[in-house]
Amino acid sequence: MMKQYMETKSQYQDCILFYRLGDFYEMFFDDALTASRELEITLTGKNCGQEERAPMCGVPYHAVESYLNKLVSKGYKVAICEQVEDPKTAKGIVKREVVRIVTPGTNLDTQALDESKNNYIMCIVYIADRYGVSVADITTGDYFVTEIEDSARLMDEIYRFSPSEIICNEAFYMSGMDLDGMRDRLGITIYSLDAWYFDDAVCRQKLLDHFKVSSFAGLGLADYDCGVISAGALLQYLLETQKNDLSNLTHITPYTSGKFMMLDSSTRRNLELCETLREKQKRGSLLWVLDKTKTAMGARTLRKYIEQPLIDKKEIEKRLDAVQELKNQAISREELREYLSPVYDLERLIMKITYGSANPRDLTAFRTSLEMLPPIRYILQDMQCDLLRSIMEELDPLEDLCTLITNAIREEPPIAMKEGNIIRDGYNEEVDKLRRAKSDGKDWLAKLENDEREKTGIKNLRIKYNKVFGYYLEVTNSYKDLVPEYYTRKQTLANAERYITPELKELEDMILGAEDKLYALEYELYTEVRETVAAEVERIQQTAKAVAALDVFASLALVAERNNYVRPKINEKGVIDIKEGRHPVVERMIPNDMFIANDTYLDDKKHRISIITGPNMAGKSTYMRQTALIALMAQVGSFVPAKSANIGISDRIFTRVGASDDLASGQSTFMVEMTEVANILRNATSKSLLILDEIGRGTSTFDGLSIAWAVVEYISDSRLLGAKTLFATHYHELTELEGKIENVNNYCIAVKEKGDDIVFLRKIVKGGADKSYGIQVAKLAGVPDLVINRAKEIVEELSEGDITTRVSEIATKDKVSRKKPKVKKYDEVDIAQMSLFDTVKDDDVLEELKSLDVGNMTPIDALNTIYRLQNKLKNRW
Repeated sequence: MMKQYMETKSQYQDCILFYRLGDFYEMFFDDALTASRELEITLTGKNCGQEERAPMCGVPYHAVESYLNKLVSKGYKVAICEQVEDPKTAKGIVKREVVRIVTPGTNLDTQALDESKNNYIMCIVYIADRYGVSVADITTGDYFVTEIEDSARLMDEIYRFSPSEIICNEAFYMSGMDLDGMRDRLGITIYSLDAWYFDDAVCRQKLLDHFKVSSFAGLGLADYDCGVISAGALLQYLLETQKNDLSNLTHITPYTSGKFMMLDSSTRRNLELCETLREKQKRGSLLWVLDKTKTAMGARTLRKYIEQPLIDKKEIEKRLDAVQELKNQAISREELREYLSPVYDLERLIMKITYGSANPRDLTAFRTSLEMLPPIRYILQDMQCDLLRSIMEELDPLEDLCTLITNAIREEPPIAMKEGNIIRDGYNEEVDKLRRAKSDGKDWLAKLENDEREKTGIKNLRIKYNKVFGYYLEVTNSYKDLVPEYYTRKQTLANAERYITPELKELEDMILGAEDKLYALEYELYTEVRETVAAEVERIQQTAKAVAALDVFASLALVAERNNYVRPKINEKGVIDIKEGRHPVVERMIPNDMFIANDTYLDDKKHRISIITGPNMAGKSTYMRQTALIALMAQVGSFVPAKSANIGISDRIFTRVGASDDLASGQSTFMVEMTEVANILRNATSKSLLILDEIGRGTSTFDGLSIAWAVVEYISDSRLLGAKTLFATHYHELTELEGKIENVNNYCIAVKEKGDDIVFLRKIVKGGADKSYGIQVAKLAGVPDLVINRAKEIVEELSEGDITTRVSEIATKDKVSRKKPKVKKYDEVDIAQMSLFDTVKDDDVLEELKSLDVGNMTPIDALNTIYRLQNKLKNRW
């Protein structure tokens, strides 16, 4: 047995081998040491003919999934080695084979997977400075492929799909990408595969064979040379790990990364699209607000929509039409949701069916789901919009499969597949006969006994049974003369004879073999039904996608109705015009409709940049995030929280909101902030929407203000970037840029002062704040009065140096004298080398005094000038 184990283990060196022995999966040697440590199970030993006992541990076969999930979640591969022949009939050692390899990206246990999320595995191939990327979820049959030219966009794709496992070629492994960061921060398991997986000819042939086509033109992959290698390598890996034909992977979908709005990791995190920033919980995210789906398929699809907003106006309008109609048709919508509620996860059920792992209750769940399809389709017949009509056409009612399962499988079958009670009465004559034999055998024997007594006249004739002779007729010697000729003697006793008849023999065979035959026949018939369903995998997957999309639109329509959302207008002119916009999440968290709505207007001309000032806690970040979320929701195809909204399509949304130290990689808060700023300035376009909060706060005042100023200038110039931007800052000196740069406008959060206290009005108004109210906010936070009072004294002293005056002068001077920059590519954005605050010398003051026209100055002008010059000399700036 150990020789067999070692031979098997040699083929799966990178896996923990679960080796089936009776009712346990056993592990030996290093596998046992690892498993006992990770699973916290007892380590024992076994004498294997070696000098030392082999380390050994095991888990019960009926509880294997929970142990598997623990190991897989920690990044281990596990090979399942099963007994593939009946131990009762085996000669010598029972034959065993590895039937499946479980990895993080190929885990099929639906109990361990989040039903609202896909479990993706990604394959990345790095060839000639290009990345071929393929992604699959074998539990749902999704399979995508694309090509990417740079590492930044590759990271965007990784964040978008969030795979649990990445396989790659050696070149990618050595390319310098932050693999440790992917492992540690994103929880992705990464394996590099041998070079033969990525052989061009092998990859191409695998794909052609699997999809049964003669050319890649039929798959839409003719222009995806690098992508084909990635997809082929992934297919080969899946075939090896799953040990089946992957018949649920029926389509491969090529796509370009420019089809959807790109969202980098910072934006996904800061906007809290699918989970909150701190607790990593769904509650408090945009998904939490929008997700009122009834099915697991719908929940996954809605998550995809949120993570992949559209940039095609026609496609967005189609979704909005569907939401509009379902919002207006409230009664029909609620009927649809009632019918959707009992629908199980068809995508993952058909995966189990095609893999042969579906149990009888899975099939009854499948049947229950199919019973809902005809009424859903009937309601959709009255819908008018193109998308809902298309969903109706794609929704196959699958009545033939529903009828088959209804006729064949009992209403409440057991989970076990080989213990009978699966097949419904009346479906198969032989099953009915065997079932009757099993249950009615005693009645049949009693009837035969009575019939034989009447025919022979033997009054004390008895039918008896023992394990040696089976069933027999027993006649005492006193009636021996009445025994008919068709009785065959079986055994002679001292005072009786035992006989057998053809009829009794037939009954014996039927009764004694009925249970085994019945269980075997029921399993055979069940398998036939399962295979018949599996053969229709494409029809089922198409219907599942249609049901999922319908569920999403019904959910969005319900949310729009409940939360008083409006349909956004979509434009391609670059205008974002929101009236009385609200933050979709915050307004649900605040009781009694206390949220204060605000307007937003941005365009590509005079309103490109809004500089927003005001104290901390006043609501600047909420306001900016709500603008980004409303724009994103509109491009998802959702109604939005506003009185009205006209949304220009953005190719990307970037956010830089807050930062924290990244000590693991040796980056300070300011370094993290500047890295994010650099990423935005390098990758944003004129069609992007930028949300920038507190640029430059992590360094000295002059450096920070210089950087913030330079960033605003860079973004405002259409020849450099020209992106629509909300720019929140505590440097209210930047408000001087309004009027100096034509597309910069000032806004602030209204605040009401009551003595030393302030009240936040949460309203965005035109104009800039003249102070930060930092001390008042500190007081609200509970800072001791001694500190507050001393801070007031210090700020009065510091305020004597009027920095704003100097900034205004610089801005005015720059407007007159600054030459327009030459149009060029910025490989480096030099945002720190600005000479805004040159040192002031005494000679400068003397020269200015000489040039004054005292005769034409009013007394107040003279006083202000003297005060300003005096401050220059005091502060030396």
